[in-house]
Amino acid sequence: MLIHSTWTLNVSEETALPRAYCLELVKLLHHQMGLPFDGDIPNISYSGITGHYRHTQDFLTFYPEEPYQLSLCGLQETAAKAIADLDLGDRLELLGATFEVGDRTDETTSYEALYQTLVANEPEPIHRFELKFVTPTAFAQGKIYLPLPLPSLMFRSWLERWNHFAPVYLGSTELVDYLEQAIALSRHKLQTTPFRVHTGQVTGFKGEISLRVLNRIDPLLANVANLLIHYAEFAGTGIKTRLGMGQTILMP
Repeated sequence: MLIHSTWTLNVSEETALPRAYCLELVKLLHHQMGLPFDGDIPNISYSGITGHYRHTQDFLTFYPEEPYQLSLCGLQETAAKAIADLDLGDRLELLGATFEVGDRTDETTSYEALYQTLVANEPEPIHRFELKFVTPTAFAQGKIYLPLPLPSLMFRSWLERWNHFAPVYLGSTELVDYLEQAIALSRHKLQTTPFRVHTGQVTGFKGEISLRVLNRIDPLLANVANLLIHYAEFAGTGIKTRLGMGQTILMP
């Protein structure tokens, strides 16, 4: 089972949170769901609170006229069921701030359904994808973090999570090597932005990109690429998706 749940949040007055609030919020949510906050490959991805806010060196300020969102995605049966059962009530209280909880939307599917629809049924391959990175996104490169949407790094990130949780194995580094040669980054509108983690920070990128699939690609592998890109909406992209980084949206 896979689930992507999104809650609408509002504030009744100007409200501030520390810039490093994401860790406290995701720990609170794990506690409410009765889930451990551990594991090398996270079975939950999470957005933090997204929307328009003002940021200073130490704080984020949220405004009453603005809508905000909070998303949780479950990548494995236990986590997905816990998210499905999560009741935030009418108010979310965190570090002295209060958010009013509004509507909730849920998108549910399964690994088998995604694979059947996007690969096994042999649909006509798609040759262009538009992706939006809502929260700061980066990739680990040894001891440094790289804030660039390189196709090889994106597909490696998605494939690692898919192979870890899905019952259908898609391939290894050879698949990533092939897709790196067959899919190009054709357009981007990005900005770098810092993401606070504990007492430090990671520089990530936010914004939109276009991916172009070359005509010479094998149709089956083009559909596997399509599958992984759709999976990114659940798994996120890159590092620290459990802490609020890497939320990814496939745009029409």
